[in-house]
Amino acid sequence: MIIELRKKSQITLPKEIVKELNLLEGDKFEINVVNGLITLEPVAIYPKEYLMKLEEEINVLKEESNIKYEAFDNIDDLMKNLKEKGK
Repeated sequence: MIIELRKKSQITLPKEIVKELNLLEGDKFEINVVNGLITLEPVAIYPKEYLMKLEEEINVLKEESNIKYEAFDNIDDLMKNLKEKGK
């Protein structure tokens, strides 16, 4: 697909891509240049307080659970692992 760079450096994502990735107006993206290619990666942004509470809840579940599962010490390690498995 070919798209055009518009005024103010804007581009429009084709409908097919928006639909395929279930993107919505207001979604955020991480943009990078990798080996001369522009990459866009959808991201979710959460308040730090929410992430801290989630980490506390995960720690409580780890302590209460006897189930053997892959455990993480913090949310950053969990997210990194999920991202690596998604490749």
